[in-house]
Amino acid sequence: MYKTIYIPVDNSDHSNTAVDVGVHLAKTFGAKIVGSHVYAAKMHDKRFKQMEAGLPEEYHDERELDRQRQIHDSLITRGLQIITDSYLDYVDKKCNEANLPIERRSLEGRNWKVLAEDINTNAYDLVIMGALGVGAVKDSVIGSNTERVVRRVRNSDMLIIKNIQPMTGGKIVVAVDGSPYSFGGLMTGLALGKAFNMPVEAISAFDPYFHYAAFHSISGVLNEEAGKVFRFKEQEKLHEEIIDSGLAKIYQSHLDISREIAQAEQTDVKTTLLDGKAFEKIIQYVRKDIPTLLIVGRIGVHSDEDMDIGSNTENLLRSAPCNVLISNRKYVPPIDTQAEYTIAWTEEALRRMEKIPVFARGVAKTAIHRYAIEKGHTIISNTVVDAAVGHILPKGAMDAMRALGGSLDAAGIDRNKMQADEAVSKDLMGSTLSGIMTEIVQEKPKVSAGTQAYLDRMTQDYFVCDGCGYIGKGETPVKCPVCAAGGDRFKLVDKQIFEAAAHAEGVLETDLAYDDVPMQWTKDAKEAIRAVPAGFQRRRAKAKIEKSARKLGMTTITLEYAAPMIKEAVDEDYTPIFANKGTGTSAATEVALAATNGNGSNGHAEPASPYTWTSEAQARLERAPEGFMRDCTKALIIKHADKIGTTYITLEVANEGIEQAKGYMAEAMKTGNLKDMIANLTGKVQA
Repeated sequence: MYKTIYIPVDNSDHSNTAVDVGVHLAKTFGAKIVGSHVYAAKMHDKRFKQMEAGLPEEYHDERELDRQRQIHDSLITRGLQIITDSYLDYVDKKCNEANLPIERRSLEGRNWKVLAEDINTNAYDLVIMGALGVGAVKDSVIGSNTERVVRRVRNSDMLIIKNIQPMTGGKIVVAVDGSPYSFGGLMTGLALGKAFNMPVEAISAFDPYFHYAAFHSISGVLNEEAGKVFRFKEQEKLHEEIIDSGLAKIYQSHLDISREIAQAEQTDVKTTLLDGKAFEKIIQYVRKDIPTLLIVGRIGVHSDEDMDIGSNTENLLRSAPCNVLISNRKYVPPIDTQAEYTIAWTEEALRRMEKIPVFARGVAKTAIHRYAIEKGHTIISNTVVDAAVGHILPKGAMDAMRALGGSLDAAGIDRNKMQADEAVSKDLMGSTLSGIMTEIVQEKPKVSAGTQAYLDRMTQDYFVCDGCGYIGKGETPVKCPVCAAGGDRFKLVDKQIFEAAAHAEGVLETDLAYDDVPMQWTKDAKEAIRAVPAGFQRRRAKAKIEKSARKLGMTTITLEYAAPMIKEAVDEDYTPIFANKGTGTSAATEVALAATNGNGSNGHAEPASPYTWTSEAQARLERAPEGFMRDCTKALIIKHADKIGTTYITLEVANEGIEQAKGYMAEAMKTGNLKDMIANLTGKVQA
């Protein structure tokens, strides 16, 4: 695979590790090592001239000044060459020990600039660089020379060494988004997995919550007329019923293709689909169980080809707690993402689809295709199309969209021009959907859109796939259109559980979503979300909670439902582990670990808890909502036990601790300082 491996060296720990990794790879792939070092003699010469004015007066004589310049030039030039030779001698020694061919390159100039020019000119297959050099300090995350070279190299894979331990054991994680660069990275990962005898995992992340949070923000600044143009209700239906689930299907298909690629290479990969902002979910995944190597494409599926580096790749390069390989290799799998399904269409159904504008046909066909798979149809007829459309949007919403289509006609917007103008078609995606529904829906609505939407929410059954989280409505699904799980993997959502929890939690507060859908929050849930730091983190957490609830047909948010998502948001520590030089574990996570007797996520056994709980005390604790709130309550009971000097927790001790906890929690909720309160609990609990 790799025939030339280029290693810039500077005698730092990360650089020396890069040499060791390079030698291992070169032996495996039969490659040649090219070691290089760049020295900046001209820069030192310029600096010396700038300092001449500060020399003692006796050096200001012109002849003496010329002599000093010659001495300086000779010492600096020769001295830097000697340093360069000594750095390359280390590479030479390692290659000779492994009986590998080596080429030495001593280069002069600006470090990052000369390296990038040399790499791009010679098109080396792989470049291995240390994340940090000899100039690194405690809080350094990525060296400036390394980052600048990464941005400028377009044809070579870049392996950035962030850990100085040998690259043995552990696993390789590849982030796949459907781009040729990510699939190229997968091919590289499979080859490296064989070379290092490590398992390979493929992960993919899609974000179904971004538009919900973004539309909330947009709706707050638009006037009434502009709000009508955006048609938030129709936009939300478009996202909830077609785009979000379609994204899940697309990204799951990337993982399915990844497995087929691996199997073609006589191996296999574990696959995981993540929902949320790509960088956030990937960094959480690799922090939870740190791999030896993370592989990402230089740019993503939505990037322009002339972009230097994608935003997710840039953030992961800085924050990932492991070595990172940035793939500049492209690979396009010869697999149609829908090839695994053999769905036939009747001629009548196909003719009906031809009435839909070309630019929108794919969206509509995908939605109908997914419905057919879910319900077990192998032939799509007009009847199936009718059922699919009714499943996608309730009659009231379709009426609103038909009205929107009429308003477009009244405004003089030429739909044929929309079909030809791709830019306009993308801007008016909501209008596109109205056009689709106008063409393929024949029935008239009998109730208003708002009333019908509410009735649909309340009366439909909802089923959740325990394989990927896909949500089906109406009849019991036969097959999951996202992960292909059988119908037995779908679980009926029992709304009565959440309704009972809402009743138990008491007072309800109503928020109006951007599309005018009322969402009720119990007082407990509303107070608990204040534990999430204000700003974008809280907005995203709230959007995720509300959106996921709406997809289940729920209009009331209880603490029991929201607690796991609140806990996840509170736990996330945005400080890069690589910079911390520590565990990177947040205070809330410490409490959670303590509350589960130290049974952490790294797979290592923790010391047994020193506390003994009576069955009555344990039962009392379990009355607290499971998850975040129960963890905090347990930590406070333990804190009280420490205060009174006991490790035997009875019902009386638990009740006393809970009474104190109520006071602490009430005060923290009022001030929004719940996270600070948690941090104060981690003294004895962490031990």
